[in-house]
Amino acid sequence: MARSSTSCENFFQTPLLVVGFVVLVISLAGFIGACFHVAWALWLYLVIMLFLIASLFALTIFGFVVTDQGGGVEVPGRAYKEYHLQRYSPWFTNRIKDTRYWTTIRSCIISSNTCSKLSVWTPLDYMQRDMSPIQSGCCKPPTACSYNEESVTITQDPDCYRWNNAATLLCYDCESCMAGVLENMRRDWHNISVLNVVVLVFLIGIYSIACCAFRNARRAQTDYPHGHNRMTKVKPRWDYYW
Repeated sequence: MARSSTSCENFFQTPLLVVGFVVLVISLAGFIGACFHVAWALWLYLVIMLFLIASLFALTIFGFVVTDQGGGVEVPGRAYKEYHLQRYSPWFTNRIKDTRYWTTIRSCIISSNTCSKLSVWTPLDYMQRDMSPIQSGCCKPPTACSYNEESVTITQDPDCYRWNNAATLLCYDCESCMAGVLENMRRDWHNISVLNVVVLVFLIGIYSIACCAFRNARRAQTDYPHGHNRMTKVKPRWDYYW
């Protein structure tokens, strides 16, 4: 379990650490350039910042597009919703079905003991209490499933046959479980995209200030610093007229 938890943390933290390190290096270059009038450092800062702003803008637009689809479906007589994989973006769906990703995510869900919280629920709790998307998709079979003898001849949701009562199996291989994970990701990514809009406005403001600092640094390195009068006065030669 500890190993799975570590894998889960690395799965999410590694990209953030890389981005944070890049931003730190860029900021250091900008700080040196602005404080010591190092034009080449500011030039490097501006180029990388321009690339960063363009990338963040593209990522934000992409985030809004892929998170536009999805959401839960109301279950009659229940407080919780159920989630279906086909309701989500094809890009999201293809990624979550990839064995490399799903194996890691599945281990994270198991190690989080999310489903163990439902083990003490009574049938009345299932009727009245809400569930998180992951609990709804991974910790129980779809509500429409029927496991009596008469249901043998009835075509049911494929997830009904994937369900297993074993604590290490449950519905972790169900498409509804993948959909529950996607719903969490969709919500988080949508919130991040909204935050990215604020960050973009801030970065554009910083970029404008950096452009002014770059112009001042270039001016400070020329032969005629800012404020110096480039016109020279010609001293009259009075003896010329004598």
